[in-house]
Amino acid sequence: MGATIIAEMACRHQIATRFAIARRWREPTLRADWGCMLLTELILLDFDERVTMNTSLRRLALQQQGLGQTPRFVAGMAGSLQALEHLGYVQIDTISVVERAHHHVLWSRVPDYDLGHLNQLVAAQQVFEYWYHAAAYLPMRDYRFALPQMEAVQAGNSRYFNRGDAALMREILARAKDEGSIRLRHIAKNPQDQSGGWWNTGPARRSIEQLFMQGDLMVCERGGMEKVYALREACLPSGLDVSTPTTAEYAAYLFDTTKRAHGVFTWKQLLHLKTGTAMREAMRAVVDERLDAGEISLITLENGAQMYVDVALMQGVASSDTVKILSPFDNVLIHRERLSALFGVDFRIECYVPAPKRVFGYFCLPIVYDDSPPQQQNLAGFEPALGASAVCHA
Repeated sequence: MGATIIAEMACRHQIATRFAIARRWREPTLRADWGCMLLTELILLDFDERVTMNTSLRRLALQQQGLGQTPRFVAGMAGSLQALEHLGYVQIDTISVVERAHHHVLWSRVPDYDLGHLNQLVAAQQVFEYWYHAAAYLPMRDYRFALPQMEAVQAGNSRYFNRGDAALMREILARAKDEGSIRLRHIAKNPQDQSGGWWNTGPARRSIEQLFMQGDLMVCERGGMEKVYALREACLPSGLDVSTPTTAEYAAYLFDTTKRAHGVFTWKQLLHLKTGTAMREAMRAVVDERLDAGEISLITLENGAQMYVDVALMQGVASSDTVKILSPFDNVLIHRERLSALFGVDFRIECYVPAPKRVFGYFCLPIVYDDSPPQQQNLAGFEPALGASAVCHA
């Protein structure tokens, strides 16, 4: 079991091959250049040498994310849907170094994952594309919780998606209705439409993206990374609840999704990129209600950080000898402050950082492994922090 893995470490300005990781490894044939590709360093999310409350909470968090010893999800496409519904979303990213994020995240969790699963689930109307904190695949059952953002874009309250050409948008909708589906290249006349980001695009791209963001168009399939759009009514299953949630319902959805997917979470994590007094107060009401009901406890870590923990998961957390290589866009990594407090790792994706300011390199793949003694830890004996909810709400 003791295989040595040589990882290439990216220094500030160049790639060097300088450090070795000697740990239990289930696939000793994995070569360093597979993950590094002259671009990558492998960072370790390590565990303390002794079993502590922090160690057990880390295990719980990974277990809830489907990154524990025993597969949490069934194999194949059913497992891909199960994982996506459990996680709440999988981020879509265009960068393809080892593999695109949406595939890598599911591959890390689902036995026999196949690159065609997501397209098949979209075609089966079980999954849809929209925006979570970024572009993402989401469970179709949660569609109504995307409506507040769609309605905000339609009302002109979006900072980014408000520059579509009204006449061109009408033409796009008419063509999508007549032809059944439409691609950007079918309408693009400006070279800018074929490349570049939202901030540097022609009218066709701006118009079709705005129609997508306000919910008039949906992505009905992808050819590689090329989107194929269709009218919303052609993509939604019959009988789907399409009522706009109240603020209280939306807050409860965010809370339930976070608790289910992570098990250990922070107040800031619950409101990630959500603003406004109404949402903050609604979330405070949800959290206080769940605390009073004994559904969650608030625990202070050894480093002083405070985390909510799902009480139902605190009875026994097993150690694991599994090793996982994660996408830098993995769901377990996205909340940087929580990652730092819980795992002691200050991680950020440096592909968006100017090269002279990078610490590790362009594309860094974290490794998760458990190096603690093989024990079970009962978290039920840890006392929750008294009065700490006020601190988290501040």
